[in-house]
Amino acid sequence: MGRMLLCAGTVFFLLLATADGENNPNPCLCSRLLYSQLRMDCSSKNLVEMPYISPDATEVLLQDNRLTTVPPGHLDMPRSLKMVNLSRNPFHCGCGIQYLWMWLHANKEVTVVATCASPGALAGRAISTLSHSDFFFCSMDYQCFGGPYEVFLGCMFCLLIVLLMWNLRLAKNSTFILGIDERHAGFEAESLRSMKPKHRKRIRSIENSNSIFVSIAGEGRQRKSHNYSAK
Repeated sequence: MGRMLLCAGTVFFLLLATADGENNPNPCLCSRLLYSQLRMDCSSKNLVEMPYISPDATEVLLQDNRLTTVPPGHLDMPRSLKMVNLSRNPFHCGCGIQYLWMWLHANKEVTVVATCASPGALAGRAISTLSHSDFFFCSMDYQCFGGPYEVFLGCMFCLLIVLLMWNLRLAKNSTFILGIDERHAGFEAESLRSMKPKHRKRIRSIENSNSIFVSIAGEGRQRKSHNYSAK
């Protein structure tokens, strides 16, 4: 009886150990190098997502996997990282690789091997050689936005700018029509101008000319009527 219980316990612990090994979230093999350096070997593990990287890691081997992107902040934890091998991974060099590109430019002392597999125009190109123009159409800039709320605020701000520009364009192309009642149809056009000194002087000269013309015309009518009476 005791032997049966011992065998059953041994089988149970073996099954438990096997299950823990299968469900291990970090399949990397860690080994100590000289001067307490830590190497994490995660190569050829058929990984589709980046594994956990120890803050003490100095070398990380991730070649020959199925990685297509590196999540933002994933390489920020290691304090003494010197080399990361990401070769022979099908990286898609779109907006999802922007974090890795920015990290490479901010940590040029770290040796990183990573190339683009897609899109076709960038296939075979080192990720570190990409430029800002390759990320021009990315809607999320990791330097400016940190979450969905910030993205929403950014979209609303862009919408307000578009509406403002549209209103300015409408105002520029609009035609204003000034309606004048028939009772005021005889007003001089000069009265609609600004009453600056030069405009007032011009109005006075026009009024004086009109008054002289009216007085001359009146004298002429009086002479004609006097000559007619004399006849």
